[in-house]
Amino acid sequence: MDTQQVSAPSRASSAGVVHINIRLTDGYTIISNRLSQHRGLSLLAIGLGTYIQSLPDGWRIGVKALAARFPESEVRIAAALRELEQHGFLRRTRERVGGGRLATRTESYNHPEAAVRGRGRGRPAAPVVPAAATAVPVAAAGPAGGPAPEPVREPEPEPVRVPEPESARVPEPEPEPEPVPVPVPVPALVPAAPGPRLVPTPTAPRKPRVPLPAPQRPTEGLYAAAAGLLAGLHRTAPLFLLSEEDVRGLVPGVAAWLERGARPDAVRAAITDDPPVPLRHPAKLLRHRLATLIPPPPPAAVPVVPLQNCDDCDRAFRSSVPGRCRGCRDARACADAPCPTGS
Repeated sequence: MDTQQVSAPSRASSAGVVHINIRLTDGYTIISNRLSQHRGLSLLAIGLGTYIQSLPDGWRIGVKALAARFPESEVRIAAALRELEQHGFLRRTRERVGGGRLATRTESYNHPEAAVRGRGRGRPAAPVVPAAATAVPVAAAGPAGGPAPEPVREPEPEPVRVPEPESARVPEPEPEPEPVPVPVPVPALVPAAPGPRLVPTPTAPRKPRVPLPAPQRPTEGLYAAAAGLLAGLHRTAPLFLLSEEDVRGLVPGVAAWLERGARPDAVRAAITDDPPVPLRHPAKLLRHRLATLIPPPPPAAVPVVPLQNCDDCDRAFRSSVPGRCRGCRDARACADAPCPTGS
């Protein structure tokens, strides 16, 4: 008798992904592998298509709405949407709405091939097999010399639908399962309708503009240094190319910063770093930052009383004027007048 082969238990492969799946009962979406494993789409387009298919109907998926939801730029999101549209996963059409306006209608497909064929040909009706015979004759002919008897008609059976052959059948979109619950939108998603913007009315009182600071002791050298700093801003920050009039109006603010002990490179960084995009009014931005970000004035210096040498004992003492120290003044006062002995 042959000996039974005993093989060691197979070990799980250490390379590749290992799925740890948990059965989901809510908060999930069925995504076709046609999208998730598409060979012609970029990874950004696959992720964006998966996100779009997970949204309920009526959700906004415009470029600006998606850019507000995700960290990618509007250019990359628009390119991903064009990829999805090129491969049939997305379709955008312009339709007229009330008031002569145009609106964009967006359709998302989980089976683009079947959707395209359905739009081109329409859904074909199932073939109907006709009845085998609508009338069964009793005899080929009647008796000799007599008329042929009328055929006995059977009731017409209902048409029987038979399945189409696999070669002639047009694949239809996969039906969505019935018991799948509608995913509840999370607060982090972009809302269907943007909330009202908190814009003040034209008649609302405006906050007074902070005045441009000015130096306490203006000098010609201080103003020249401020003008040179403003005129050279475009060398390190090309967006801040100022006109001569703008430089003349902003010189007092920069001079006030320099008077308070700010270094020129610190002033340049504070007023030009991280500008808004796009920058429409460089001079107005500089004026605002010079007025609101000015450093506090340095603390007042405590006056230092100089040292003096005593005229009598030649010892050092602090005084604003030369003379005698306190001990010599007391001794001279006692010599001029009788001092109390305490007896």
